[in-house]
Amino acid sequence: MKLEALDNQNLRSGDVASNVVSYPASKGASKQPEIAQLEIVRIQSLRLTGFRNYATLQLNTDAKAVLLTGTNGAGKTNLLEALSLLAPGRGLRRAPRDELGYHSQTSERPASWAIFAELNGHEGPAVIGTGLADANEKGRSIRINHAPATQGDLLDCVSVSWLTPQMDGLFLASPSQRRRFLDRLAMTFDPAHNGRLLRYEKAWRERNHMLQEQIADESWLQAVEQLLAETGVALMATRAQMLADICQISQSQDSQFPAISGCMTGQVADGLEAGTPAIDIEDQILSQARQNRGRGDSAMPGAHDADFTLTYKGRSAHLASTGEQKALLISMVLAHAKLQHTRLGKPPILLLDDVVAHLDEGRREELFGLCQQMAAQTWYSGADATAFEYIKGNAAHFWIENGQLRN
Repeated sequence: MKLEALDNQNLRSGDVASNVVSYPASKGASKQPEIAQLEIVRIQSLRLTGFRNYATLQLNTDAKAVLLTGTNGAGKTNLLEALSLLAPGRGLRRAPRDELGYHSQTSERPASWAIFAELNGHEGPAVIGTGLADANEKGRSIRINHAPATQGDLLDCVSVSWLTPQMDGLFLASPSQRRRFLDRLAMTFDPAHNGRLLRYEKAWRERNHMLQEQIADESWLQAVEQLLAETGVALMATRAQMLADICQISQSQDSQFPAISGCMTGQVADGLEAGTPAIDIEDQILSQARQNRGRGDSAMPGAHDADFTLTYKGRSAHLASTGEQKALLISMVLAHAKLQHTRLGKPPILLLDDVVAHLDEGRREELFGLCQQMAAQTWYSGADATAFEYIKGNAAHFWIENGQLRN
C-alpha cells in the first residue's frame, strides 16, 4: 500500500469504505461554553489499512470525547497506537515499524501498513499519512497535506500525549524507563532535545567500544568524553526544567489528583540544583572520567545515570499504593498537557488507554471534567462501559469487536 495512493483517497463522510462508523458532534458541547468558543484540536477522520488487527477501518467523528469499549484483545489499544503514530517516535508501545502490519499476513517480509487522518490541528485543518510501504525503507513514510514530511514536521500539526497500563509501573521501573518518559515530555517543548539524546547515545556507545577494544587513542577518547559532558549537561538542564515546570503547574491546580513534588537525582542534577556553572560541571565530569579510566573503571557521570523522584504524603512515590501511583502519573500527564496549552498554545490530543482502572468514582469524574475543560480531543478506552457513564452523553461511543467498529 503506497501512502500516495491512500493519501489521494477522499476520506470524508459520504465517501467511505467498509468497516466505517460515523458519529455526530458531542451532544454535550453546548453545555461547555468555554470550550465551544475555542477551535478544538481533534481528529475528524481516521483510516487504517493493514494495521495490527485492522484489515481496513474508517472512523469519522467530530466529538470532543471519544470512547472505545470492547472485550480484551478486540483492538482498542491498537487503534490508540495508530493515533499515537501521528506524533514523532515509535508510538505508545514503542514497537518496531515492521511489526505493525496486519497480523494475518503470513509473508516473511514485513507487512505494509498505513494510517491516514484528517484533523483540525494547531495551525488549522491538516491531513497526515504515515506507514510502511516498503520493507527496505529506513523509517516510516510520512506525508503532511499530501507532501513528503519528516517526523519533526508532525509537531507543527498536532501534539499527542498518552497513558497506558504499561506506564502504571513507572515509579517501580528502571531509571532508564523514567528518563525515557521525561524525555518524551521534554521533546514537546524542545524538539532539539531528541537530537541531543541521539548524539549522546552514539558517543556513549563509541566510548564503550573504544574501552572494550582497548583502543589507546587519548585524543579521540577526550573528544568523545567532551561531547558527552557538554551534551549531558544540556540534557539534564532540559529534564530538570521540564520536571520543575510540571510540578509548578500541578501544585497550582485545584484538583482531587495529588499535587506533584519532585526533583532530578544524580551528580549532574545535584550540580545544576546547587547553581554550579555548566562549564564547571563539565570539567568535573571530564576529570572523573579520566581518573576512572586510569583505574581501569569505564564509569563516568552524566545524563545516563540520572533519575527523577516524586514524593507523595512525605514519601517516595514508589512506596505509594497502586491507585495513588496511577493518580500521580495522571497528574503529570494532565499538568504537561496544560503546560503545552498555556505556554505553546498547542493543547495535545490525549489517548487514555484503560485509564479508569484503580480510580475511584470521584477521581474518575474529576478526570473526565479536567479533560473536558481542555481545548483538545480526548480518546478513552476500557472494557467496562459502565465506568464511563459520567461522559457517555458527551462522547462518541464506539464498540470494538475483532478489529471491527460498532456503534
